[in-house]
Amino acid sequence: MTAVPEKIVLPTRRLDPAQVELLRSLRPGEKIQVTQKVRVGARTWTAQATGEFREIAYLETGITTERVKEDDLVVPVVRFLKPNGELSSIAIDENTKVERL
Repeated sequence: MTAVPEKIVLPTRRLDPAQVELLRSLRPGEKIQVTQKVRVGARTWTAQATGEFREIAYLETGITTERVKEDDLVVPVVRFLKPNGELSSIAIDENTKVERL
């Protein structure tokens, strides 16, 4: 189990301060619901997932070739356990809403 990051920030956008506060206050085992807006082409819909909060972490992304470190993006992710036992994680963006159940 890792500690809650001191800051929870996006690489290019800003998170709602209320969401940051909620994310920082979550403790392992608390029930959460994550709602995200999904967009593929011109279609947009809402997707939801529920489970037990595990932790907040950062995921380093980037292309698979060797490049300078500044080309990588680092995004926050919420890791949780789904009711069916599946370990899951969701990258957080400015349209993500996490709620404590």
